[in-house]
Amino acid sequence: MSGQDWLDKDFYAVLGVSKDADAQEIKKAYRKKAKELHPDRHPDDPKAEDRFKTVGEAYAVLHDPEQREQYDAIRAMGSGGARFAAGQGGNTGQAGFEDVFSSMFGGGGGGRGARYSTSYGGGQGGEPDLEDILRMFGGQGGGGGFPGGAGGFPGGSQGGFGGPPRAAKGEDLTARLRIPFRDAAMGTETTLDVGGRSITTRIPAGVHDGQKIRLRGKGQPGQGSAPAGDLILSVEVEPHAVWSADGADLHITVPISFDEAVLGTTLTVPLLDGGTVKLKVPAGTPSGRTLRVRGKGLVTKKRTGDLLVTVQVVVPSHVEGKAKQALEDLREALAEEDPRAGLAEAAAR
Repeated sequence: MSGQDWLDKDFYAVLGVSKDADAQEIKKAYRKKAKELHPDRHPDDPKAEDRFKTVGEAYAVLHDPEQREQYDAIRAMGSGGARFAAGQGGNTGQAGFEDVFSSMFGGGGGGRGARYSTSYGGGQGGEPDLEDILRMFGGQGGGGGFPGGAGGFPGGSQGGFGGPPRAAKGEDLTARLRIPFRDAAMGTETTLDVGGRSITTRIPAGVHDGQKIRLRGKGQPGQGSAPAGDLILSVEVEPHAVWSADGADLHITVPISFDEAVLGTTLTVPLLDGGTVKLKVPAGTPSGRTLRVRGKGLVTKKRTGDLLVTVQVVVPSHVEGKAKQALEDLREALAEEDPRAGLAEAAAR
């Protein structure tokens, strides 16, 4: 965006706020305007998108303290607080702001100089005080001068007119990490090699397959004193033969015998940390039913999960003697009970 753009556009009017509005008022006004002017709400208006972009442009400048300060100063100068006239070799009369910015940043203009007069105090007889002008934009006085290239205004790499360049933050890096289920569930410390550097980090308990973990400051080093980038780990969790997890809840399938399912029993169920817990299975529990043991799941920063035990009835493949006779007696005793009663009627509906 050029300096002339900032002169021509009243961003306060665009958002409908006063010039002394605070950050919260500006944010609230922007949200309201953006909602009202969103192109989706005006599908038949070809100018809707331009109005929406103007609101975003206004907010981008006014919500940033540095850019807002520069914008206010330039608008004040353009409204009569300061005048810029052509110097030697230039046309007589008043010059435009673009000419002045060109001379500031070493742009075109035929090598024309600029003469300034200002009402912001400064030199005698209306002559400018360049120190004051520089300070208006956060620049350094005492011979700092203006930068000799683009980027000083606004939002570029310069810290205001004549300010020092801002060092760039280091780039973010990405890496994949494959860990066993138990390490993912209970947390672990791991060391990995990224770009020739050895990085040791703590993996929190309860991470799941596909989760991304951001390690701040572990990416590429920044320029000069700028901070380093981040390292983003994509976690791949190896499946376990017995355990699985859903958030902080642990799942395990426990086999039970036919008589345990019919008559009921008390199971000793293993826990992930090596301990055990007692679980009562009520009489008549069908295969596939899941029973919950509260507070025996994963312990994470957010919560402690539960242990979900799914019972699976194991049917013997071969029985003889007394066992076989007992089953035949049971079948005879339950002859009048039909476990498939109503199935045909339900299937025909």
